[in-house]
Formats: sequence, C-alpha cells, structure tokens
Amino acid sequence: MSDDAVTHLNQKLDRLTQVLEQHFGISSQDNDLDAVTAFVWHSENNWLQPVQNVNRVKLELLKGVDNVRDILIDNTERFANSYAANNALLWGARGMGKSSLVKAAHAHVLKNIPKSNLKLIEIHREDINTLPALLRILRDADCKAILFCDDLSFDNDDTSYKSLKAALDGGVEGRPDNVIFYATSNRRHLLPRDMMENERSTAINPSEAVEEKVSLSDRFGLWLGFHKCTQDDYLEMVFGYVEASNLKLNKDEVRAQALEWSTTRGSRSGRVAWQFVQDLAGRNKKNTA
Repeated sequence: MSDDAVTHLNQKLDRLTQVLEQHFGISSQDNDLDAVTAFVWHSENNWLQPVQNVNRVKLELLKGVDNVRDILIDNTERFANSYAANNALLWGARGMGKSSLVKAAHAHVLKNIPKSNLKLIEIHREDINTLPALLRILRDADCKAILFCDDLSFDNDDTSYKSLKAALDGGVEGRPDNVIFYATSNRRHLLPRDMMENERSTAINPSEAVEEKVSLSDRFGLWLGFHKCTQDDYLEMVFGYVEASNLKLNKDEVRAQALEWSTTRGSRSGRVAWQFVQDLAGRNKKNTA
C-alpha cells in the first residue's frame, strides 16, 4: 500500500472515530479517574463509566465468612499501602456474599486508608479480551485499581481465558503495579468439568491439555472458598439484616418464618436471608437498611 493510500485510510478512520464519538457522546479521552471511586468498563469505546452510588452491603452484615473476609481485607489493605498483594479468586456456593465482600472490602479500605486513592472497576465477563486496553489506561494513572469481574467462567470453545492469563501475569509488560484483579465464580477452576474432561479425552497429551486450562486459576494467588451455610449461620444472617433494618419484631416468629422461607426456596444462603428480610420488611410496611 502506498503512502498516499495509508494517509487516505487514516483520514477516513479519524472521521469515523469522530462520528462514533459524536453519536455516543463520549470517547476514551473522557475518562476521569478522579471523578468517583468506582467505575464500569465499556470496551466498545474505552470508557470508564463513573458509578456515583455503589450497590454495597455493609461489611458487618456479611456473616459466616469471617475467615475469607479477614484474608481479603488484609490483602486489599496491603495493596492499598503499596505492599505486595495477590490477585484473588472468590469461588463457591451461590448467594454466600462473594461479590458483596469485594465491594465491602473496597469500602472498608477507602474508609480506613483514604489516601490510597483506591478505585473499584467492574469489567464484564464478555469484555475480558479487552483487558490489555484497560490496563494501558490504568498503567500510568495516579491511583490504584481493583479490577472486579463478577461471575467469571468460561464455556466450551471459549478462548478468551487466554487473554485473562496474559493480562494477569504474562506478556512483555506484565500486570501494572497499581492494578489487582478480583474475580468471583461458582467454579474453582473457572472452567466446566465437561470441558476439562473433553480436553483429556481428545488431546494427544491429555494431562498437558488440562493443565493448560487449569493454569488460569493458578494466576490467582488467593483462592477463597465460600461454602453452603449452616442453619445457625443462615439465622445469624437473617437477624443481622433485621437488626440493621431496625425491624422490631418477635424473634421467635422471625425465626420460624425464616426457616419456612429457606425450606420453600430449597437453600440457605446470605442471598436467601436478604430476600426473606426484604419480604418481611415489605409485609410490615418498612424498608430495609
């Protein structure tokens, strides 16, 4: 291609970019990391959308996860203080507060280490392959950032996990010192069992094929497991939400209704406890905390 053709093509691309920016009303230059403490990454236009009010649960309301809570907070505080810290994978039972803990840990550090300038940036699972672009924006930023991907997992024939592996600790540039990655997943290795079994049955070297995929979860220095809660843990969660919502109700009646609620749902978890208290407050013409 001649120099004139390249110049002409670049001019067309510049005009196309201008049209797209005018249409969407934003561009990658609009990113203001000082605006708020939380953002959502939009890969289609390299935009960090500010989030004014983060949907959080107070740290003290997260019951039955004391050990993993303390580990994650300690890791986040070390990162905020510019000490060595690990990427973290929060995996396990549904509804046990994995994503709530990440957001609560961020709020806790902001309160206790305000000078850390710690940002929480949510990246959607389908945008994982755009991580390099996001890291380029953050690499020279005057802040620290937790990249947070909720419900991360990969299905058959999905190769975007390779982008995550490279972004976490591979590649020439590596992960920026001011960035850490937290993810939640129901799967310990982020990949479905049948996917790994299929690799084992069809590969020339089955063990190497499985190891290549399992190595993704190895990029996370912290594996924090969340397990199904006991009845006592469930009731502790219920009464914690009831107290925080200032619901003055008979404790025995609340207990009986909470157990019935969990039976009809067929499970006990922090999410089920919160949904019960939401219903309880509504029936009593009150709001939750």
